Amino acid sequence: MSTWMAALAAHHAKMRRQHPADRLLIVFDIDGTLLDLRHMMFYLLTRYDKENGTDYFRHLRVTDIDMHEHVMDQFLRKLGLPEAACAQIESWYRERYWSTETINASHLAFDNALDVIRWFQLQPQTTVALNTGRLEMLRADTLASLNRMGEDYGIHFTDELLYMRPNDWVDGVSTRKVMGIQHVQTLGYRVIAFIDNEPNNLAAIAQSGVADEILLLHVDTIYLSPIEVLPATAVQGDNYTLHDLISEEQLPPALDLVWHGVNDRINLRQFLGSSIPWAELDVNLDPTGQRLILRHDTFAERAHSAAETWLTLEEAMAACVHHNKAVKLDFKVGGAWIEQTLALAEQAALPAARLWFNGDVRILDARWTCQLAERYPGAVIQISIGFLRTLLDQPATLQAELTRLTATGINRFSLNWHHAETRRMAKLLTDWGCEINLYGVTDLSSFLQAMLLSPRSLTCDFNFPEWGYYGRGSGYLGKYYEYVLKADE
Repeated sequence: MSTWMAALAAHHAKMRRQHPADRLLIVFDIDGTLLDLRHMMFYLLTRYDKENGTDYFRHLRVTDIDMHEHVMDQFLRKLGLPEAACAQIESWYRERYWSTETINASHLAFDNALDVIRWFQLQPQTTVALNTGRLEMLRADTLASLNRMGEDYGIHFTDELLYMRPNDWVDGVSTRKVMGIQHVQTLGYRVIAFIDNEPNNLAAIAQSGVADEILLLHVDTIYLSPIEVLPATAVQGDNYTLHDLISEEQLPPALDLVWHGVNDRINLRQFLGSSIPWAELDVNLDPTGQRLILRHDTFAERAHSAAETWLTLEEAMAACVHHNKAVKLDFKVGGAWIEQTLALAEQAALPAARLWFNGDVRILDARWTCQLAERYPGAVIQISIGFLRTLLDQPATLQAELTRLTATGINRFSLNWHHAETRRMAKLLTDWGCEINLYGVTDLSSFLQAMLLSPRSLTCDFNFPEWGYYGRGSGYLGKYYEYVLKADE
């Protein structure tokens, strides 16, 4: 089920049209809605084995956990553990599962959930509140944990918009959920959506009289209350699908989009028929070393095959100029071949504003970047800076190195989406006012996640059938995307 995100997007747009000046608020539950507490259960059970010298959970996987965190006794019995062991493990578990250490070590968000929150926090006059059944004594740990998770996403949760259950509250969580909605309404927010995994919480909101224009969304994960009480008006979903939430028309207008590896005629045709303005051309040499062709891999990395044909750099640039496209030249070879590439660009009459130079720092060294900056004012001059990841814990040194590189003419820094440090590094560079490009983006979900980091540009394969793009890929390691035409069933 994924249409629930589309319903949320449509409802947000409708509420914005009807109430253009109001502060719109989307309210999330935390446990089982924003956070997947199966990871917490898995963490504690496997930790029990480690600390007690047992092997009850040696073969347990997170995906094997299909019961609520509050019914650990039932889950242990389902696994067939001895009764005495069940009682001992449950007692051990309950002593620890809301500890600071457990919260910090094991709480993880559902896939894309933080991206959804980031999207709404970026929207004008829109924000997110948290309405949880957690006890008030967990406030500091809850905020610290969620803000630590959200930091690399550009997300921040405030104390004002975290509504919790008093430590002495005994009248049930659902009542507090209604009171939480009423509380944020008194703060001047117009609540437009409420997201929770427990059907009885959604039912309480529906029956309370506060939900006239509140879209009720049920996260179909693991819950305790009976599904039969779920209001008929609630929309269900089981994953946070970003492309159902964000349309192509909502992409930031200042975001430069680059079609990765336009290195063969099939990919060139797909690119030229699209609205994407930039083509990345991988500048390489043919096997004779005499002619500039387009190929991602060098022939030392991947040998020439008998069936392989090549698109020349000159032909591809001419086609881009004819279709009024811009060209990103990714140098796989350097030295005198850079000069020959520049001669072809000048022959094609490409203005500096439609030129982008990219390469490894060993190819585009300081001598070349200084020359390019002088000869092509207004062009993008970029290097990949994955080699600087080791300086993340030395921000002053990292910033000094970026300043040194900028002084050589570099005006954009490129980061590989697949590196674990990229989110953190992207946020740091953006905070410092650097322009960044993210590359290695292969599918639509990754593209939207990367877009939410507010880069200046994105280089991706445009393997997005959902949006009508059928990028072939750069040919890295000789691999390409293939698409199958399916008949309606």
